[in-house]
Amino acid sequence: MFRAITGDIEVRVTPVYRPEESRPDERRWFWAYTVEIHNGGPRSVQLLSRRWLITDALGTVREVSGAGVVGQQPMIGPDEWFRYTSGCPLPTSSGFMQGEYRMVDDAGVAFEVAIPTFALDLPDVVRILN
Repeated sequence: MFRAITGDIEVRVTPVYRPEESRPDERRWFWAYTVEIHNGGPRSVQLLSRRWLITDALGTVREVSGAGVVGQQPMIGPDEWFRYTSGCPLPTSSGFMQGEYRMVDDAGVAFEVAIPTFALDLPDVVRILN
């Protein structure tokens, strides 16, 4: 699990490689990721939009942005959680994602919330850091 906190909002992301949706012979690897957003503040907030930067193992960056998440612009009350699952294909066997959500609180104050950078790695691959 990967985690980031911006003000009163906590974002947790858990990615999972999906071999049944991947086609390595066609240069397509697929990950599902579950996002959990916790509002630890005293005001309700609404998630308006998201912006992702998706980087593959060759360093190619793709930007994806739009309204809401999975077709929703959820309201998240104080001490409530919102959870959703989505997916990401890559043309390489590893990469990473990062981004932010645009939110507004019930007083009309807009703000951005960081989505933690998270790895898209194949399971059981030994990584060596220099």
